[in-house]
Amino acid sequence: MAEGVEETVPEGNRIPRPFDTEQLTSARVYNYLLGGKDNYEADQDVAHQMLSSTPELKTLAWFTRSFMHRAVAMAAEAGIRQFIDLGSGIPHSPNVHEVAREIEPSARVVYVDYDQVAVAHCEALLARSPGVAALLGDVRRPHDVLDQLVEHNLIDLDEPVAVTLVSVLHYVMDDEHPAEIIAAFRERMAPGSYIAITHGSSESSPEILQVLSGTDATSAQVAFRSAAQTGALLAGFELLEPGVVPVQQWLRPDLPDTRMIMLGAIGLRR
Repeated sequence: MAEGVEETVPEGNRIPRPFDTEQLTSARVYNYLLGGKDNYEADQDVAHQMLSSTPELKTLAWFTRSFMHRAVAMAAEAGIRQFIDLGSGIPHSPNVHEVAREIEPSARVVYVDYDQVAVAHCEALLARSPGVAALLGDVRRPHDVLDQLVEHNLIDLDEPVAVTLVSVLHYVMDDEHPAEIIAAFRERMAPGSYIAITHGSSESSPEILQVLSGTDATSAQVAFRSAAQTGALLAGFELLEPGVVPVQQWLRPDLPDTRMIMLGAIGLRR
């Protein structure tokens, strides 16, 4: 077990305050970049700063979302019938359950986020979707989340499951132990399970990293990592080809590079 993870979660500005429209949140910034309407001025201001130096950022957001769709489809085609979307954010169609159920209509999906607004949006979307649930939980408290999944009979951890962490782990600071978070899930996942992550790269353009420094001390603060550091987070999983690479490389060979690099990786639990 990854001991001590739950005790290191910081309090203060990095925890979203429910329904605070003046507080920046990563979920709403991402929603804005995807063209959603569930965002506010604080989120839009940061998005505009990022777009002013990296206009291709909206395109990268769609590459990242498309990577998630591919990972979910890959797992469903491999026979996975249970999905956990950690740090799910505000819903934006097609969501995990929509992609999974195109392949397997009986797929069970749980959306997990620590932002009450994001969970409320999920609950509203899922009100008429049996087998799909939303859960309020902090990925930095992995044992807490896993216990809730079992106690509420949402996921059978004795059977293979696919876990997605899309643009989540770079919001977990080093002192919040991202590797231990992944290890906690890996230890409870049955053989044949999948994990898919995307992670901001420290090899992104310097001007992008400078803009992102403006999010420090908020829930949108980032800790970008190298490809080697990102791969190390998935210790114990078999990395599928092409490995830890920019998300575009998981999609098509003709997609352009971007100055902000979002790494994607898919691991298999043997």
